[in-house]
Amino acid sequence: MTTSPYWNPRHETFSREETQALQVHKLRRLLRWTIDQVPWQAQRLKEAGVEPDSIQSLEDLRRIPFMTRDQWMEAQLADPPYGPFLAAPKEAAIRYHMTSGTTGRTPIRVLDDLKDWEWIAEAWCHGFWGFGIRPEDTVFFAFSYGTFVGFWGAHYCCEKIGCLVLPGGNMTTAARVRQIMDMEATVVCSTPTYALRMAQEAKSLGIDLAKGPVKRVILSGEPAGSIPATKQLIEEQWGAKAGDTAGMTELGTIMMFECEHQPGGAHIIENHFIEEVIDPDTDEPVPYGEMGERVVTSFGRGFIPILRYRTRDFVVKVPASRCSCGRGWDIYEGGIRGRVDDMKLVRGTNVYPRAIEAIVREFPEIDEFQIHLYTADGIRDEIEVLVEIPNQDVEREGLLARLDTQLREAHEGLRIDVKEVETGSLPRFELKAKRVKDDRIVIGGSGEKRES
Repeated sequence: MTTSPYWNPRHETFSREETQALQVHKLRRLLRWTIDQVPWQAQRLKEAGVEPDSIQSLEDLRRIPFMTRDQWMEAQLADPPYGPFLAAPKEAAIRYHMTSGTTGRTPIRVLDDLKDWEWIAEAWCHGFWGFGIRPEDTVFFAFSYGTFVGFWGAHYCCEKIGCLVLPGGNMTTAARVRQIMDMEATVVCSTPTYALRMAQEAKSLGIDLAKGPVKRVILSGEPAGSIPATKQLIEEQWGAKAGDTAGMTELGTIMMFECEHQPGGAHIIENHFIEEVIDPDTDEPVPYGEMGERVVTSFGRGFIPILRYRTRDFVVKVPASRCSCGRGWDIYEGGIRGRVDDMKLVRGTNVYPRAIEAIVREFPEIDEFQIHLYTADGIRDEIEVLVEIPNQDVEREGLLARLDTQLREAHEGLRIDVKEVETGSLPRFELKAKRVKDDRIVIGGSGEKRES
């Protein structure tokens, strides 16, 4: 087994020019395959005047039309259940996954074949090896093995590396904590929210995770994995190094990972993806260091071509040189910053759930929280943050006042009421947390309740 810090030393240490040349080569090949196998995509490319040989540089990528989630869902509704996207017969599929969906809308459904899963495991290997996972590790997966793609690819990645894998599906939180300790797991994989939930459960069981065997916690599924305060809280409670990753059901796999050097962001796996960052309003590219929407082109899927898919994720791309690890792959500073759809407008002020969490997690006394939006007196939008403080010895008035002040200062003076609620009254989450409850009334329409 290699002692290199890189899973694929050649590709991971390519220069910028070499990486882009590889991407152009793979893009041409992807276009040929797509045009040959998927008439729906072929027609869109033809209408845009795109041919494989017309791609001479990454600048030509902008000629390829965007694909959106709405287009994907609408096409699936018109041609159920998978839409006109498959590049192979359904009979060739070995796996089925779907997104969690949007209220009132169909989820995106995907099929995978053997090629997909070989590639998915390989992509995850870049991330796990880069964060220091090795064959001698024992890896516990704290997620339910269902149609949510979750850590499925990471599971196969760990088998490929040679780790002992402990699948933690269909277990209570207490049972998971006990097995982590009993089996002396050195790595735990979960969402950031659930990592904190397991730490809470361990305390109730009288178990000190910080003195346990876990050396690394791999996070995915929520932007919180790159929020410094949340990550620090996880590291303190587990006594382990926490690393962020991110992926998508539509892509089938991981597309970024935090390396051991932890430069304040995650490397993009650029031998398997092209990641653009655009202004979500103008569709124009934004330079390094500016926030925009990530648009992804994927080279590895064997069943569904992914060309310029608009993810609605907010990111800030910075050069690879920001990290001292030697990789030539660019970085998403701060990971996924949130989603274009997540922003809430409250009395003229933009409110981002990620920003609120970053402040709340500065208060380790708070176990759980919820952001609640509602309409007061039938006309005025209000926002409150509900918090649980289980330790009865905490001086509550001062804590709540400090939190209130920090939230207002970060949101242009917007009044955000902070209220303590009974411990255990707020929902807990194993997968993606939904901490925003939007009960506002749409003026001139009917009331609606939205959670995100």
